[in-house]
Amino acid sequence: MNTVLNISSYKFVPLPDAAALREVLLARAQALQLKGTILLAEEGINLFLAGPADDVRSFVSQLQQDPRFADIAPKESWSDTQPFKKMLVKVKGEIIRMNHPTIKPAEGRAPSVAPATVKRWLDQGHDDHGRPVVTLDTRNDFEVDEGTFDGAIDWRITKFTEFPDAFRAHLDELKDKTVVSFCTGGIRCEKAAILMREEGLEHVYQLEGGILKYFEETDGSHYKGGCFVFDERRALGADLQATGLQHSSEV
Repeated sequence: MNTVLNISSYKFVPLPDAAALREVLLARAQALQLKGTILLAEEGINLFLAGPADDVRSFVSQLQQDPRFADIAPKESWSDTQPFKKMLVKVKGEIIRMNHPTIKPAEGRAPSVAPATVKRWLDQGHDDHGRPVVTLDTRNDFEVDEGTFDGAIDWRITKFTEFPDAFRAHLDELKDKTVVSFCTGGIRCEKAAILMREEGLEHVYQLEGGILKYFEETDGSHYKGGCFVFDERRALGADLQATGLQHSSEV
């Protein structure tokens, strides 16, 4: 029986008090006996938490009382066991490392496209202006190997910091297409889409909420395999249920 609620969410928002916020959120999560990982940086928050539903939702409710996080809307999935071994709250230089300091999503997001729209575009083979649509996987190679969209562009990067150079090497191949960048939950493809826009790619969008939101809001068509997640569930299928086990719960 699935009794453990798993949530993931992120928000790019200035957090100059990230170090002080770490202590508050760690104490709050521990008081609720939650497990998972919260990453904080001056650019925002990225969180993965699991526990009894009431406790997880209590944490989210308290978090939303901070005006900076009032609109945070976690993606939910369920499991029958706790997929994390401990509770970690870390302060980092970036909540997702790209080593590209001019990319600041808090100052303006790249255009996003809803999962239902992406499905429709893929069904029909083009966007609403008749341009061919391609999906661009911004995740690491081992994640892609677990599952991805049919025909997705995969540059076999081993870490996200390799993405900018990979994009520059392939820019000309993408210029006449509508590019939908995607990742697990939206954080990497958001940074990727901003970078691609800034470097001259006109028709590029991020998949709103990433693969997990696509699974939640569509029937999962055009996606083959599972979505790799960084906890002991290993991967989730289109039904948001675990497909396997992984030994490490580190993010």
